[in-house]
Amino acid sequence: MSLPKALQRRAMRSTDIGVLIEKAVVISLAVAGAISIMITIGILYMLISQSYGFFSNEHVTLKGFFTDSKWTPLQASSLEKTQFGIMPLLSGTLRVTVIAMLVSLPLGLVTAIYLSEFASHRVRSWLKPTLEIIAGIPTVVLGYFAILLISPGLQFLSDGFATFNAASAGIAVGILCLPMVCSLSEDAMRAVPRSLREGAYGLGCTPFETSIKVVVPAALSGIISAFLLAFSRAVGETMVVALAAGTAPTLNANPADQAQTMTGFIVEMIKSENEYGTPRYFSLYGVAVTLFVITFVMTLIGQLIRRRFKESYQ
Repeated sequence: MSLPKALQRRAMRSTDIGVLIEKAVVISLAVAGAISIMITIGILYMLISQSYGFFSNEHVTLKGFFTDSKWTPLQASSLEKTQFGIMPLLSGTLRVTVIAMLVSLPLGLVTAIYLSEFASHRVRSWLKPTLEIIAGIPTVVLGYFAILLISPGLQFLSDGFATFNAASAGIAVGILCLPMVCSLSEDAMRAVPRSLREGAYGLGCTPFETSIKVVVPAALSGIISAFLLAFSRAVGETMVVALAAGTAPTLNANPADQAQTMTGFIVEMIKSENEYGTPRYFSLYGVAVTLFVITFVMTLIGQLIRRRFKESYQ
């Protein structure tokens, strides 16, 4: 029995509208992807073109940039006396990042294991929102938290800590990265099939043994990706280190000393009165390119590790 012509026309019109909507969605996604690519190309062009004004100057050499032990664009009285060795900034960045990872990685992983394998629905219902609240705290607030609470606490424990130091900034950045590590690691562990857990229980494993020996190894690619993403986030953190780490570039491993990071220097240079077009001003782009390369390499390493340890389940 054929449909009436009115219903046939309505069905055809509905099909045409659906096709148009689908095409519009595909075009919108393509435009969004193209905009993302153009933004990335624009950022690369800006960094490379502006940093050329720094590395092409006669006072700057690539060898000196990566090997000199002093960084004085904001301290030297003249350009001739300025030293452009990025090692002190790298030292400060790594000190803050390592401390942040020592805080966020173990705490985030333990919390993720608890939420994924042991927490009741009631506990999850208040612990997850708490972590999301921590993730939503503005970084400037964490910076003041480091200055007003963490630093005095460290100074109370030891007189060797400066008012602005790498340890307080690292702890604050670790708190900032904690929700990211926990959330991504938990998602990776919850994606592990239930059958693997049941098989472990059938072999006589306890819940703790199942979590550590079965679930965590099965979710290793996602957990490592979370760790590397948190590392990149800590390296690129700006506001906390600009407030709490200090402004003195120091080349050592002492967490109690001041530690100007690469992002902290960029903030200080932008706030300074150095004239645009000078090698001192362009030094911020040299630092920015170095920071971009570090985060890019970490992203590549994360992709390789994800492919190496990725598990496929039916």
